[in-house]
Amino acid sequence: MTTEIDAVRPQALHDDVPYAYATVAPAGRLVLTAGACPIDPDGVVVAPGDVTGQAAQVMANLEVVLREAGCSLGDVLRTTVWVASADRADLVTAWQVVRGAFGAWDPPSTLLGVTVLGFPGQLVEVEATAVRRS
Repeated sequence: MTTEIDAVRPQALHDDVPYAYATVAPAGRLVLTAGACPIDPDGVVVAPGDVTGQAAQVMANLEVVLREAGCSLGDVLRTTVWVASADRADLVTAWQVVRGAFGAWDPPSTLLGVTVLGFPGQLVEVEATAVRRS
């Protein structure tokens, strides 16, 4: 890794993952997050079988990462939202939680239904691109 790119690894999140939670690009403005997952600080998937509960945890974890990188949800340029389901109702449910977390801000987003996500029992994941304003 080059020293011009900062890896963000918040102590408040589970530390036994094979990736940084975010990276901050040279000049400190562009922030690219890994997919935020519905895991607690011990690496346990929360709210098994509950799309709403997992989406809420995902957004809470994403906010931790963004804050550590010097951003907030208001600095997000775009997101990608994955839901491990073929049921459109599950996608809509996850999207309502994600969209609700942004309040009045409505960055572009892609919403996808997929077969499986990385952690056993994981139903939702959200990746973001943000800009650090200072």
